[in-house]
Amino acid sequence: MQEGLIYSALVEGRFVLKFVGDVRLTLCATLDCHLEQSLADPQVTEILIDLTQAEGIDSTSLGLIAKLAIKAEQGGMDKPALISTNSDITRILYTMGFDHIFVLLEELPPCVEDLKELPLVQESVAEMQDRIISAHRILMDLNEANREAFQDLVNTLESVKE
Repeated sequence: MQEGLIYSALVEGRFVLKFVGDVRLTLCATLDCHLEQSLADPQVTEILIDLTQAEGIDSTSLGLIAKLAIKAEQGGMDKPALISTNSDITRILYTMGFDHIFVLLEELPPCVEDLKELPLVQESVAEMQDRIISAHRILMDLNEANREAFQDLVNTLESVKE
């Protein structure tokens, strides 16, 4: 599997994120910091997340993507669009309840040419643990199955922090 990369662009008010390869928690600081900056940008009126070249995506990254959708809705935006052409990833998205917070698509709209790779953000182990816990709490709030699936993980991570 290809190591994960995240690309981003802002084109005519549309914030686009493209995930490539195997996206894991090592990119959580990069992703979360960029999401916060992008949501604070008044030019952003729509959000599109492209998972068509993602080979894998872990639950921490999914939690941060869910956070983006929730914050966009709180900011008065329409539901973000999320595109997945990988049946395994699409199945996970539905299982996690992403169809309630995203418009899920199975094909790409016209491609955005201006995508640039996001610069990697380094952070401490404690900061990464906080992001992982936060991302999984967001997933747990989406539905009861997620709560059951991630409760032990969150409890373990919180007990390790203490």
